[in-house]
Amino acid sequence: MNFNVEKSLEILERTPNVLITMLQDISADWTSVNEGGETWSVYDIIGHLIHGEKTDWMPRTDIILSENSDKIFRPFDRFAQFEDSKGKSLSQLLSEFRILRESNVEQLRSKKLSDKDLEEKGIHPAFGEVTLSQLLSTWVVHDLNHIAQISRVMAKQYKTEVGPWTEYLRILQT
Repeated sequence: MNFNVEKSLEILERTPNVLITMLQDISADWTSVNEGGETWSVYDIIGHLIHGEKTDWMPRTDIILSENSDKIFRPFDRFAQFEDSKGKSLSQLLSEFRILRESNVEQLRSKKLSDKDLEEKGIHPAFGEVTLSQLLSTWVVHDLNHIAQISRVMAKQYKTEVGPWTEYLRILQT
């Protein structure tokens, strides 16, 4: 499928409700554990999504669309959630994510992006030149990636409990 703003918004606007439906009011046994080592828990992932709403997708969109000659993105802190989420409940994080996403979707819609806008470029600190359509496509896939990650982290809580069915459950083999 080629990039399309409206099709992208179908995913972006639904992600908060998907996560709220999946995670609101469930036991911390599901949401506070990770996959071991330096992996993230569900709680950490939601914090990461919030940080992206504040500092990544729309700020970088604005940089690309600005009249400024400096189109360089600030590096994204992939670990900011560990400090930013301290003292907040998962319910608070889900609510904050929903509010931020609704605002960002509204901002994106209000831009009424043209095909020419989607070809505009910014400078990513690791990748160099990137187009607005690549940034916005990444936003969608980033959501889907973290929904899959949340499912995997949760599924692994029952990895030993499923016994021999592990062989047929691909999510437990990663």
